[in-house]
Amino acid sequence: MTEAAIEKENKEIAQQYKKLLRISYQTLTEDDKKLIRQAFDVAVDAHKDQRRKSGEAYIFHPIAVAKIVASEIGLDATSIAAALLHDVVEDTSYTLEDIRRLFGDTVSRIVDGLTKISNLEHDKDVSLQAENFRKMLLTLNDDVRVIIIKIADRLHNMQTMDSMRTDKQEKIASETLYIYAPLAHRIGLYNIKTELEDLGLKYTEPDVYHEILKKIRESKEEQDKYIDAFTQVIQDSLDREQMQYTIKGRPKSIYSIRRKMKNQNVTFDEVYDKFAVRIIYKSDSANEKFLAWKIYSIVTDHFRPNPTRLRDWISSPKSTGYEALHITVMGPKGRWVEVQIRSERMNEIAEKGYAAHYKYKQGSNQEDGLEEWVNKLQEALESSEVNAVDFVEQFKLNLYSKEIFVFTPQGELKSLPKGATPLDFAFSIHTEVGLRTRGARINGKLVPLSTTLNSGDQVEIITSEKAKPNSNWLDYATTARARAKIKSSLREEKKNIAEEGKAILTRKLRAQKIPFNEKTINELVIFFKLKTSLDLFYRVGVGTIDNQKLKDYAASRSNALVSFFKSKIRKPSPVEDIDREEITAKYDQLVFGRDEEVLDYKLANCCNPIPGDSVFGFITVSEGIKVHKKDCPNAIQLQSNFAYRIIQAKWKDSTQEEFKAVIKLTGIDNIGLVNDVTKEISNNMNVNIRNINFDSQDGIFTGRITVVVKNNSILKKLIEHLKKINGIDKVSRE
Repeated sequence: MTEAAIEKENKEIAQQYKKLLRISYQTLTEDDKKLIRQAFDVAVDAHKDQRRKSGEAYIFHPIAVAKIVASEIGLDATSIAAALLHDVVEDTSYTLEDIRRLFGDTVSRIVDGLTKISNLEHDKDVSLQAENFRKMLLTLNDDVRVIIIKIADRLHNMQTMDSMRTDKQEKIASETLYIYAPLAHRIGLYNIKTELEDLGLKYTEPDVYHEILKKIRESKEEQDKYIDAFTQVIQDSLDREQMQYTIKGRPKSIYSIRRKMKNQNVTFDEVYDKFAVRIIYKSDSANEKFLAWKIYSIVTDHFRPNPTRLRDWISSPKSTGYEALHITVMGPKGRWVEVQIRSERMNEIAEKGYAAHYKYKQGSNQEDGLEEWVNKLQEALESSEVNAVDFVEQFKLNLYSKEIFVFTPQGELKSLPKGATPLDFAFSIHTEVGLRTRGARINGKLVPLSTTLNSGDQVEIITSEKAKPNSNWLDYATTARARAKIKSSLREEKKNIAEEGKAILTRKLRAQKIPFNEKTINELVIFFKLKTSLDLFYRVGVGTIDNQKLKDYAASRSNALVSFFKSKIRKPSPVEDIDREEITAKYDQLVFGRDEEVLDYKLANCCNPIPGDSVFGFITVSEGIKVHKKDCPNAIQLQSNFAYRIIQAKWKDSTQEEFKAVIKLTGIDNIGLVNDVTKEISNNMNVNIRNINFDSQDGIFTGRITVVVKNNSILKKLIEHLKKINGIDKVSRE
């Protein structure tokens, strides 16, 4: 480079630095400016020999990221300094220790978090990529600003991606749409989320992006005219009320127009709400709500509102802190227009997310929403047994999910994702409440735990010391937190049964004069065609492997020759730790309907479901039940055209399969007899009552009880116990 070019570049760098200080959203103190200056000097020195792909000096990148952090996200001086230094440790000779020495613990912690994210291996493999995202989200434990600066870094990379190879552009853009846009959305950075989505589309589907962009530009003039006509109508009324306001038209993002075109299968011209009108008014905090509704009534005096499209986020702000009134009205020329009503404060929060929140909340002792969000997020991260792809999917689900607001019995407001059930509500209050849930009341009425909650419901959870999760709960719970806690509780119970089984097995082997050691366990695992010792102990615990089966094993063992050949044919697999989770696909079986019946079925060729897939049954005319995956290409057509022929289906581990049995009782009717019977059944660990019916006539009673048990031996034991109750004459199985 020539000297003149270098001088020009240095001038530009100095210019950008001054701009950074000028555009900072927060008011910078002298100490803040010193910190930023020092960070700037270190960054300039560290990156002095580096250039970007486009040829410009590398330092422009950290400055640009710091500008996004300072103005668009509005963070503090510490974050601006960390943004300037975000690539220093990774790319230059500076170490983390140097940063700690020069800038203190907070800045070095944030820089360390950012370095960790950058060092994650980038791989095409989805599960590796997902694992990387999980690690990235774990850096939230260090400091939430790590993620926010990472989003700013990603935004600048997306803005300057033109000089990259096409395959690289596509990979970075897909990753952006996959995780960074949802993250920005969840933190309340709507402007950045929109830009990330649009840029993501630009590089993943360039033709579509440019086509929509061209059409938006072509229709801009017409759109401006329309907004003027709309504004003209309400301006006089707003002026009469002496309000200070501005009205802006805002085109919908290219990405959201594309999504509408795709979801509704319509052309660009058929997307009816391609823009929104935003009314931003000045107000002190006391009158903010009152004025919003006043503007609402003025707008609806002139234009008819769509009653199903009112969104009141002023009375109940979103958990991202977003506040506004959204109404859709029938505007001029019979077109629907979305009108967003916000005060200047609400507008800042909508654009800056949490940073504006900090500004307006200074001095208040309310727990900050962002902290609360980070805590919730960390709980989801703790459940490390979920595999990484599921984790990221679950995480995204919770990021993008629409919210509902429900009340506790004391009248507190709780926000939950749309589709949540009383179980999700119970776990959102406290893990213990969730695990002890016995039942639920919605608006005072007893409801099944699978009921979907609606905004405005008042939910009361009934708990019991004896209640504990069962595998059906996983069908009812939708939030990541509830599902993780239920899974770990079920695993815990399984381990307890296995521990019990281990003790029983030790006793039974001793009775057969067989030593309880690793060799025996190996032989038993192979003899019963199992995979792990946990499987073995669990099956003994629930009684699937009973005395007779153990005697068969003992008999086969005594025949040394048979034993020798068996060991030659099947190599014994090493005994596995009792903590290993059971993964025995062999035992998977499909069950159908609410009663989980075992029926004959065929797997559909179009989607070839395998154990573990989400599936449904379709009753065909000539071939019985055909099982399809829920995301099978034919699923939508079958579900919409033949809904009456769809039958619920799910995979179950057949060792946990439970069977229905009807017990018939007769005896002499006496006070407390029913109580004795039900008490006996509920004291039996592995028995649940499905149905109960007692009839008394002339001093004799008959009863029919439907119970659910894991196997015959448990049922026999129960019948023996019932026979011993005073007054019972006969107990038989139907």
